[in-house]
Amino acid sequence: MVGKGSLTHNSRAFKAKNVKEDYTQHNIEYCNENIKAVYHELFDEALERYNAKQTRSDRKIADYYEKIRTSKQEKLFHEVIFQIGNKDDMNARSQNGELAKEILDEYMKEFPKRNPNLRVFSAHLHMDEETPHLHIDFVPFVTGSKRGLDTRVSLKQALASQGFKGGTRQATEQSQWMEAEKKELAKVMERHGVIWKQLGIHRKHLSVLDFQKQEREKEVLALTAQKEEICQTITEIQAAADGEKRDLQDLQEQKAAMQKEILKMSSDKKLTEKNIHVIREDPAWQLPEPGMVTTAKSYRDKKAIPLLEKVKETLVSALIRNVQLTEMVEKLKHQIEQLQRSNHSLEEKTDRLEKENTDLQEESRNFRYLKAEFGEQRVSEIIENRKVAEVPVMDSIHQKRKEASL
Repeated sequence: MVGKGSLTHNSRAFKAKNVKEDYTQHNIEYCNENIKAVYHELFDEALERYNAKQTRSDRKIADYYEKIRTSKQEKLFHEVIFQIGNKDDMNARSQNGELAKEILDEYMKEFPKRNPNLRVFSAHLHMDEETPHLHIDFVPFVTGSKRGLDTRVSLKQALASQGFKGGTRQATEQSQWMEAEKKELAKVMERHGVIWKQLGIHRKHLSVLDFQKQEREKEVLALTAQKEEICQTITEIQAAADGEKRDLQDLQEQKAAMQKEILKMSSDKKLTEKNIHVIREDPAWQLPEPGMVTTAKSYRDKKAIPLLEKVKETLVSALIRNVQLTEMVEKLKHQIEQLQRSNHSLEEKTDRLEKENTDLQEESRNFRYLKAEFGEQRVSEIIENRKVAEVPVMDSIHQKRKEASL
């Protein structure tokens, strides 16, 4: 079973009415780590790398745990519950109950090795209820991600990394993985002489119409899960698109600043040309002919030296400005190259996002076909029923364990 997860119940910090406290001592606690500490362990380095790449403070993530906790697409953690038989054939107080405990214990010890992308932080084998059962809580993560953090939370991608690729509507990554885990548990059972009697596959008492209706409901649930994945991907693509828009705005601002600098340089060029003309033609810049009664010393002190000083001062200013303009030109060349690379990268990202958006629109269209076929009200009822079934009310879970067994 897939549970919503109640960590306090699993660790027995909270005890429900159906828990027999005298038998709690026979429970097995494999691990019970603080989930926030696990998030720091898994994602802090990736979060630091992600934030270091951001040029805008509003795109940085302060606390990844809080981001996922408030997310509508991902869960902080997932829980699965494994049980063999029911209270009649595998009662916790019977010899068979002890056998079930041995099987589940052996199965649990191999679970982390088979699932390297599911970080188990809480796992408990309960012997203080009617039937032995195992709670496994884990954080699914994927590495090498191209979107968001390079190491991030994702059940779909975590299972895909372990070889479970989504196929038909009934064969999602999660359903394939769950079936594989059931088979692994069955192997352990067989080593202890217990055979898996698969119930509920061929129900003779169901009419053909009821059976078809049940199969369609399964399809609806599979499509609902698929829709949630699509919505998550759309949200991520939209966030990426918003980021691209901001990057494009930054590029446009840089371009405007560069154009302003070029205009200023052009203005400086015209001013320089005007000054050259003045120096060449203005009498103030010309050395006059000496008068008839002017001595060489007087001509030198009053005419030649002042003009020479003026020329040297102007020459120094021109040289300094020339160096500044040269540096500015090199800086603008470098900025132009960066803009060209950024623009090329944005064009590639835009093409990729357009393709992903087209694929997602096709998936969304398929979901609308389903609602048109079965009716929006019926689809909504199935989804709501599924949500209600996941509420962690222990009495209802106990009833389900009684009806379904491996």
